Amino acid sequence: MVAQTGRLKVLAIVLAGGEGKRLMPLTADRAKPAVPFGGIYRLIDFALSNIVNSGCLKIVVLTQYKSHSLDAHITRTWRMSTLLGNYVAPVPAQQRMGKHWFAGSADAIYQSLNLVYDEKPDIIVVVGADHVYRMDFSQMIDQHIETGAGVTVAAIRQPLSLADQFGVIEVDDADPRHIADFLEKPQNPKPLPDAPNEVLASMGNYVFNADVLEQAVRDDAADEDSAHDMGGDIVPAFVNRGEGYVYDFKDNDIPGATERDLAYWRDVGTIDSYYESHMDLVSVHPVFNLYNDRWPIYTTHGNHPPAKFVHGSHDRVGQAHGSMVSPGVVISGATVADSVVSPNVHVHSFSNVSQSVILDGVDIGRGCQIHRAIIDKAVHVPEGVSIGVDHDQDRARGFTVTDSGLVVVGKGTIIEG
Repeated sequence: MVAQTGRLKVLAIVLAGGEGKRLMPLTADRAKPAVPFGGIYRLIDFALSNIVNSGCLKIVVLTQYKSHSLDAHITRTWRMSTLLGNYVAPVPAQQRMGKHWFAGSADAIYQSLNLVYDEKPDIIVVVGADHVYRMDFSQMIDQHIETGAGVTVAAIRQPLSLADQFGVIEVDDADPRHIADFLEKPQNPKPLPDAPNEVLASMGNYVFNADVLEQAVRDDAADEDSAHDMGGDIVPAFVNRGEGYVYDFKDNDIPGATERDLAYWRDVGTIDSYYESHMDLVSVHPVFNLYNDRWPIYTTHGNHPPAKFVHGSHDRVGQAHGSMVSPGVVISGATVADSVVSPNVHVHSFSNVSQSVILDGVDIGRGCQIHRAIIDKAVHVPEGVSIGVDHDQDRARGFTVTDSGLVVVGKGTIIEG
């Protein structure tokens, strides 16, 4: 994206080329950023909404694996004023630097430097495409300019006990914004000076001066020993030169945010985290609040009619509680509890759906029992079938069952009655 922040031109690059192997089977037919989320959204809508809400209105999205549904969603949804020169453009791997695909996130930017030359920005914001959060990047850019940093890395506070799951930033005691060390999944990191039980974990969002980033990815491309990764190679190089700074996510001020969801950030890189982040949405006081209209999450979800609940006899009541129900849904004499139901889903009489995530166009027949399951698009569940009740039976049907007991039914799976 390229926008105007004061007198500076800002270009945003969204890295959306990851395979998302740990989200299988949800990524069997689509790129990870295109995975549906929260009923009506795609994962990429969160990154793009944050960028646009921050006032950055020229955006390029670098894609690679199974990108058709992602490209289609961006093209149909993310349209801005051409009069003002604003856009969101999906850009596939183009092999401009040789006959090879993106070797890593840094290589993706290196192979796409023509986009930087075209826009001539002063500042480049680089963000991931598959995290759920709200963030005002303009505040991070302000700190970047103030400190004169080579790179500014956004970081969120995490418990010290979880440090081995993240890239951890150790800060300078004299200047808590200056990065002293950048460690990948450390076992015994140094805690924060003001919080002995916390560390700063990288969020995968970065701010650079454009000329500095260009030189950095050029140097990285020439290094045969590099993995060509932003977090693993580019950022450590800046830190080693004393040019790395951190932006503490707790300082980010979002209009309309509540104390409960102010510092919410979730990496939905696994089936379990994808599921848990959905459950965060449906609590009475949501851990992540989608109803903040002062910092909206933008998307489009088709021309569906309103959701409908039918039948009201004592043993055949269409109802939902503790749930998010999308347009086009028909709950016909069935009960849905503590679940997220996506557009165009039909739940037939005498069925029960609990603690589940149901994606677009799923048809659940009469008398079904669905518990702690994720059902991908266009699945028909025949009458009387149970999912998530008997895991041996689920495995026998070919469903994915995680170690935590979640059952995942892949897109378009044909289920025998």
